[in-house]
Amino acid sequence: MAAAYRTSDSFTSHTQRLPEQSDNSDQVYATTTFSELYESLLSQCRTDPPLLPPVATFAKTTPKTLRVPALGNEIANLSLHPTLEAALHILNLDLPSAHFLLRHMQCAPAWEGMFLHGILHRIEGDYDNARAWYGNVKDSEVFAYAWGRSCDSQSNPRVPTSGIDAALAFITEIKSLKETGTGDTDELGSRSLDEIQAVVAFCAKKFGVQRVDDARDAWTKNEGKIREKGQAMVVGGEGWRQF
Repeated sequence: MAAAYRTSDSFTSHTQRLPEQSDNSDQVYATTTFSELYESLLSQCRTDPPLLPPVATFAKTTPKTLRVPALGNEIANLSLHPTLEAALHILNLDLPSAHFLLRHMQCAPAWEGMFLHGILHRIEGDYDNARAWYGNVKDSEVFAYAWGRSCDSQSNPRVPTSGIDAALAFITEIKSLKETGTGDTDELGSRSLDEIQAVVAFCAKKFGVQRVDDARDAWTKNEGKIREKGQAMVVGGEGWRQF
């Protein structure tokens, strides 16, 4: 039986712990439009968090499966840093739009995009893929911000409370909930939302929430099979939004 975690066991709540302000961004959340849109999504996510797949396996995303269909264009029109735009799309359950952005950030040093890629696959129910992405970013600053550093638990080594072991255990709990109905949906949903909020807070501090007209610096050059897979996604046009 999976261990029951409290939010405090693996996360420090990021609902109130916004990132410390950097020298070049006196007010990280000063952009009213971003703040209002983000808070609007969070208010809906608190009662219906992004936890289990919004559509059945192999089913296509349609406007009806999105949280707020009209927000897709509003999110894109903000022209935020791609990691923040992808995170907002994930909160809106627009996983194809988020995936379109994240496929451009699939290798170092785009750790934030890689982490969000794992979160996206976790939400869509592709748990093996999610575990792989989490493993790829386990030593990054953004992952440590959300999950802390791995540490040995002397009292109960079978119950990891931080780092990659706790993150992978979290994915296992969600998989169990999806496949067997075993688990606390509300508690897991709260932790799912907190994880995304942690990434948003980290990215808001690092990149700011101002308009980014040229996002090419955020893209990474994919090699080999990763590049081929990304190209197949573009040609294939998965989901209701054709890429």
